[in-house]
Amino acid sequence: MKRTVCAIICAAGNGSRAGFDKNKLLVPFADGCALETALRAFDFAAIDEIVITASERDFSEISKIAAATPRTKVVLGGDTRTQSVYHALKATSAELVLIHDGARPFITREHIEGCIQSVNAFGSGICAIPCSDTVAFTENGYIKSVPDRAGLVQIQTPQGFFRENILFAYERAIESEETFTDDSSVFARYCGKPRLCAGARENIKLTYASDFESVRRCGFGVDTHAFGKEQDYILLAGVKIPSDSGLIAHSDGDVLVHALMDALLSAAGLRDIGYYFPDKDEKWKGASSMQMLSIVMQMLKEKGYAVQNVSIAIQAEKPRLAKYIDEMKNALSCALKIDPTAIGISAGTNEGLGYIGEGKGITVNAYVLLR
Repeated sequence: MKRTVCAIICAAGNGSRAGFDKNKLLVPFADGCALETALRAFDFAAIDEIVITASERDFSEISKIAAATPRTKVVLGGDTRTQSVYHALKATSAELVLIHDGARPFITREHIEGCIQSVNAFGSGICAIPCSDTVAFTENGYIKSVPDRAGLVQIQTPQGFFRENILFAYERAIESEETFTDDSSVFARYCGKPRLCAGARENIKLTYASDFESVRRCGFGVDTHAFGKEQDYILLAGVKIPSDSGLIAHSDGDVLVHALMDALLSAAGLRDIGYYFPDKDEKWKGASSMQMLSIVMQMLKEKGYAVQNVSIAIQAEKPRLAKYIDEMKNALSCALKIDPTAIGISAGTNEGLGYIGEGKGITVNAYVLLR
């Protein structure tokens, strides 16, 4: 039986380290502000209720933001994060709670769902990623000791628990007037060992003013394939389209995906597809271009990039493509993990001119923007 789930978004701080003259979660950022971005991340079917903590100063402004999202309410926070979370826990009756910092607006649905699954299976779920930097204990400006990095993780949010357990822990913390920087510490102090679940590199915390600077990388890719393969279809974005003949290629000949991959790799400052998927390597003979695209997406993820939007122009005299555009957009939406509205695909002929106009091949131009 599905347990009711409440997402608590902490937004009662003042973000003084960012140096803004207002709460950092409310300054212009991305599409609105950081709080709006975080709120949208939790606005899906698995979440039954959202509770946002707010300071007295920001209560009115945050309430206006919350009003645009159903099932959301705002509660007054406290002087510390510990007090604010305690107030939020008392304001919900959900069986399972996810506690999230509003300063982490890039959390994905995949990791939210993973956190919920961890709570259901193990009683808690703490998003975390392996520590990639060397860390050290210091004393008086000197390194005192360096722990083994292999046993270290960077703790993120959301952090999930059964409400009755984490509320019990917070009641003890409030009674003892202890202050904690995160919820796993409270749980560990009064309940038991918290269980880790998968976090994400892109789930960064916005702390300083420089974190709010938008980083965008654009890339362009172009590819051409000739007709001539003994096949009664072509593939574009993995969609099978009837054709007099197929496109000649070492892989499955998906010229659209090949142009797109080159654009993605270029935007990230990486080499082209010929470098990563050479046509002399039998491994890629007849390979699915959509699977190759998933490899490129993993490469981008490891460098900290995500796709913001895509624009693709197909030049083909044949076959006619208009009725397949939506299907192509939906396929790319799943592969790129972006909304179909962030993908533009146009298809045109070459007015009978050149190899395209003569029906000898197809050329695709792709433009991408990464964040």
